[in-house]
Amino acid sequence: MSPQKIAAALKDIGNERDPNLKSQKLASLVSALFRARGIELVVVGGSAIEFYTDGAYLSGDIDLCQIKPGTPIPLRLRQEIMGRLGAKGGPRSWEVAGIFVDLLGLVETESRSSFRKLKAPYGIVTLMNPEELLVERILVSVYPQSNRDAANCARKFIAAALTSGFEIDWREVTRLAKSSQYRILNECQALVGKVARELKAKNPFDSR
Repeated sequence: MSPQKIAAALKDIGNERDPNLKSQKLASLVSALFRARGIELVVVGGSAIEFYTDGAYLSGDIDLCQIKPGTPIPLRLRQEIMGRLGAKGGPRSWEVAGIFVDLLGLVETESRSSFRKLKAPYGIVTLMNPEELLVERILVSVYPQSNRDAANCARKFIAAALTSGFEIDWREVTRLAKSSQYRILNECQALVGKVARELKAKNPFDSR
């Protein structure tokens, strides 16, 4: 991507008033620059949940992990790529157009589900699969102690999953929640059931 196109994209991002769309634009621009150097990134955590919920939950930053190559990105290369965006900071957290972008290292996942793809203004954005995002957020909401912010995030994510139509494999959610990595099946079923009742939506854990 030429310096002129990057400058135009940054101007567009800086002028964007919708915070969710602003984050999507920046995530797609960052992903495109890293992809041009053979590095694939995936949006994780609350940032991915923001995109799945179309901004019903706002993360406020962009969290990225590296999919490939399977070795850490050299610090100098990170600074070089982010420097093309006029980013401040580093080597793992930068500020671009008023948004913090964090590169958290190699992606970790226990899920058998595939990552999802989001078409964004400056290219494809890869998202962590929703099954692991959900189970991970519910775990954070209850252990090591109750976390209201994480619970609120999980509720909004569940509501979006039950009403907006993005696909989620509830059998995979069950498998992950039961696994030794998480061990929160009861908490997961309880919260999903509660949100389903509030929305008068079908509870995916109810076989009736």
